[in-house]
Amino acid sequence: MSKKKQEKKTQRRRITFKLEASEAKEAILAGDFDSWDAKKHIMKRDNKGRWSKIVTLTPGRYEYKFLVDGEWQNDPSNDQVVPNSFGTLNNFLNV
Repeated sequence: MSKKKQEKKTQRRRITFKLEASEAKEAILAGDFDSWDAKKHIMKRDNKGRWSKIVTLTPGRYEYKFLVDGEWQNDPSNDQVVPNSFGTLNNFLNV
């Protein structure tokens, strides 16, 4: 494989996760990209109650969820889901 193709293959991308939750006091993004660490990706709220977090990821498939005021929640803007080991669903995305 040429060096240029190899660099392109491992290029990281900035992904913005967004959540509409105007009543929420706290929103956290967690997924297999951060070992489901509920302290690593705390989301920021804008003045209209929209939460967001930018994460830089390498190409691949990632499962994730939002932790909103202590309750796990799926991403309402992403209908791609897979079952998890807790009997619920995780969202996933391909980068």
